[in-house]
Amino acid sequence: MSFASLGLMPALVHAVREQGYHAPTAIQTAAIPTILGGGDVLGLAQTGSGKTAAYALPLLQRVWEQGADAARQPRALVLVPTRELVSQVGEALREFAQALPARLRIALAFGGVSINPQLMGLRGGCDVMVATPGRLLDLIEHNALRLGAVHTLVLDEADRLLDLGFADELNRLLALLPQRRQNLFFSATFAPAVEALANGLLRAPARIAIAPEPLRTEAIQQRAIVVDAAKRTPLLRHLLQQEAWPRALVFVATKYATEHVSDKLWAHGIKAAALHGELSQGARTRVLQALKDGELQVLVATDVAARGLDIPELPVVLNYDLPRSAADYLHRIGRTGRAGASGQALSFISGETVTNSEAHFRLIEKRQGQRVAREQIAGFEPAAALSAEPGPGGIKGRRKSKKDKLREAAAAAAAAAADGLQPLLASK
Repeated sequence: MSFASLGLMPALVHAVREQGYHAPTAIQTAAIPTILGGGDVLGLAQTGSGKTAAYALPLLQRVWEQGADAARQPRALVLVPTRELVSQVGEALREFAQALPARLRIALAFGGVSINPQLMGLRGGCDVMVATPGRLLDLIEHNALRLGAVHTLVLDEADRLLDLGFADELNRLLALLPQRRQNLFFSATFAPAVEALANGLLRAPARIAIAPEPLRTEAIQQRAIVVDAAKRTPLLRHLLQQEAWPRALVFVATKYATEHVSDKLWAHGIKAAALHGELSQGARTRVLQALKDGELQVLVATDVAARGLDIPELPVVLNYDLPRSAADYLHRIGRTGRAGASGQALSFISGETVTNSEAHFRLIEKRQGQRVAREQIAGFEPAAALSAEPGPGGIKGRRKSKKDKLREAAAAAAAAAADGLQPLLASK
C-alpha cells in the first residue's frame, strides 16, 4: 500500500515523502479514502498512530480542490484540547500544505496568550482553522471570523476535550456550523460521554479502531514504593539525589501540587519547574526546552504532559499522585522507555485511609495485566499497613464520580443540541 494508491494528489504524496514517510500507517490506510470521499469518520487511535496525517492530508486536498471561499472564511475547522496540540497539528498542516499548487492559509488559535496577534493574523482570512474551543469562541465574539463556510469539522482527542470541560463550548460552536458538513471524530478512548457526543454528531460514519501498539513494558522497569503521603516529597528528594537522574518527569494531580512540589525541590537545591494548563504557551515552551537542554532536572506536571509530549532520553517517570484511570497511567509511563531506550516508572503508594492509593493501584495493575512488587525505602517506611479497600472517593473505573456524571450529562446535552439543531439549521 502506498500514499498514492489512497487517492492523494501527487503534490501531497511528494510532501509526505519529504517528511520521510513512504508507507501509510493502519489508520491512514483506513481513513484517507473515506475522508477524500466526503464521509464521516469515527476513529479510535492512540497518540503516535499517524492520526494527524490521516485527517490532515485529505482535509488539505479537499480544501484545495474546492477553491477559496470568497470571504476567505475557514472551510475546515480542527478543534483540539490543548495549546501544544494546536501547535503540533498546525505545524503538520503547514508542512504538508507547502507542496500544494496554491497557497492555503492555516490559522492557529489558543488561550494563555494575548488575543491581539491572533486577531491581526485573521485580517486576511484563513482556509483552515486549528483552535481550542474557548479561544475560538473569543475570536468569534470579536467578529474575527465566521463558521458558515466550514465543510469539514475535526474533533481531535475528543476524550480530552470532554475531560477538560469543553462540552459547553462545543455545544455553542456546533450551533454556529452549517448543518451539511463532514465530521471527523478521533479519540483515544470511547467512554460513554464520548459515545454520546459521537452519536449526536456523526452520520453513518466509517468506524475505524486501530489497536494501540502494546506498551514496551519490558523496556520500562515499573516500581511501586509504599510511603505515607506526608513523606512523599522528602522521599522524592532522596531518590533524585541517590539515583542522580539527569532529568525526571513527576506527575501530580493538581496545578497547586505542581507549584508546591517544584518549589520544595528548588528550595533544597534541585532545579525543578511546574507544568500545568494555566501556564502561557511561552512559559510551557521555555520550561520544556530548559528540561531538554539540561537546565532543569525535574519537571512536575499535571496530566497536560501525559499525552503527546516527547522528552528525549527521559530515564524516569514518577507518579507522585496516581492518575485517575489505568489508561492515563499507561500514557504517563509511556513518556519513558522510548526510541529503544530503557526507563523506569515509579509510583508512590499509600495505605492511609484518606488516600488509600493501594486499592487504586491494584485496579491499574489489573487493567494492564501486570503485578508490580511493593517496596519500601529505609527511613521512609509507612506507618499504616496497606489495605485493598478503596478510600472514601472510590476507585476510578469501579464507580462513576460526580465529575464523571456531570461530564457525561454535558456531552449528552451537546449531542442532543446537535440533533435539535438539524431541523432549525435546515430551515434557514
